[in-house]
Amino acid sequence: MTVLPDEGLDARELEIWRALQRAQVRVARHLEAELLVAHDLPLASYDVLMQLAEAPERRLRMNDLADRVLLSRSGLTRLIDRLQRDGLVAREACASDARGLFAVLTPEGEVRLADATPTYLRGVRTQFLDPLSEEDLSRCRAMLAKLGLTEES
Repeated sequence: MTVLPDEGLDARELEIWRALQRAQVRVARHLEAELLVAHDLPLASYDVLMQLAEAPERRLRMNDLADRVLLSRSGLTRLIDRLQRDGLVAREACASDARGLFAVLTPEGEVRLADATPTYLRGVRTQFLDPLSEEDLSRCRAMLAKLGLTEES
């Protein structure tokens, strides 16, 4: 019995969509587990630290950071509270906007990120990259570019 309304997805299309969702969740769960065991660092925290490390002056406005890590503003605020309590991130006022706040990577945050990055990269390699051929990766990149998620090479 079909409980989904007919919205123009056939069984194959729905299967592909669901497989993509499962793949993302499976890889993220693996990365989360590895980061927690080895570094006591949740994946979302790693992502925040990495985004800050890659940003100019190792700082981002909270709104921009929330967009980059795919968290709600309130979810990011709670995460930054924890990271600040752990000394990994600081908050700084924005000189040009009294209401604006920056999240800033601290030296302790840089060290924690540097320690965790090999674990993260190893997980990405083993869980995502290694099972795919160079041709698979090229096709994947092209598909993501069609979705506007990466630049096509």
